[in-house]
Amino acid sequence: MIVDVCVCTFRRPSLWDTLQSLAVQVLPPDVVLRVIIADNDTAPSAYPIIVRAGAELGLQCEYRHAPARNISIARNACLEAATAPFVAFLDDDEVADPSWLATLLAALHGSDRDVVFGLVKARYSASLPAWVRRADLHSTHPVIGADGRIETGYTGNVMMRHSVIGQHRFDPVLGRSGGEDTQFFAALCALGVWLHYVPSAVVYEDVPAARARLRWLLMRAFRAGQVHGRIQATRTARTMGPAALAASKALYCVAGAAVRLASPVGWRRYLVRATLHAGVVARLLGIRELRLY
Repeated sequence: MIVDVCVCTFRRPSLWDTLQSLAVQVLPPDVVLRVIIADNDTAPSAYPIIVRAGAELGLQCEYRHAPARNISIARNACLEAATAPFVAFLDDDEVADPSWLATLLAALHGSDRDVVFGLVKARYSASLPAWVRRADLHSTHPVIGADGRIETGYTGNVMMRHSVIGQHRFDPVLGRSGGEDTQFFAALCALGVWLHYVPSAVVYEDVPAARARLRWLLMRAFRAGQVHGRIQATRTARTMGPAALAASKALYCVAGAAVRLASPVGWRRYLVRATLHAGVVARLLGIRELRLY
């Protein structure tokens, strides 16, 4: 059984650590791992790392040059190259737990599941502010609704059956702002594909100091809200109702932040949530997505 693991990269030395973590995956004896790397840089800067990974780590790698500086195009290049029955995605600043791939595969193989997400666990250095470590706003897991359903997801830790992907692709319009993966999985969900979560399938992501700031978290939350607003706008022609609901949620969270000013973690969590809802309102009113990358 072959499993394709897709990694999109853009000038990140951490790619080597990602590939090292894939080389030590503990897999059943009948499973073969193939790594597809899509290089989003104008020059093929990641190619020497891929050659080295094949020689020193023994990884079976396929290199694709997708020189558009647009993450959607890189992700689509991976999907075009993927031929295995199971396709996983991992980011180039993440390292996978040795049991990661086997855990995702066990959750899919022999079941009726089509898409499973794992936990992206943020790692914080001791030099970062205490509130950043305690709030843990950088870790990623799916939002599970009251009905138990997951309506969207992310590419930082996911495995899919190749058969459910079909001709579905990531939207290049969101390739510079981010949120292309949110829209991708929301579209799969709308088509009736059930999304599942396996928290024991863990990958780790180190948080750099540049992202351990409230301003960066607020910008990311606002952009995430805009993507959710875009998805809502495709489902209804009447956007004022959803916009009013999101605005009320934003105001509620602002009030929650105000009453928690004594808590360094509490008020920041509520403010980030308020900013997400504000992003929903902004997109429903026609404001285009922020560019974070």
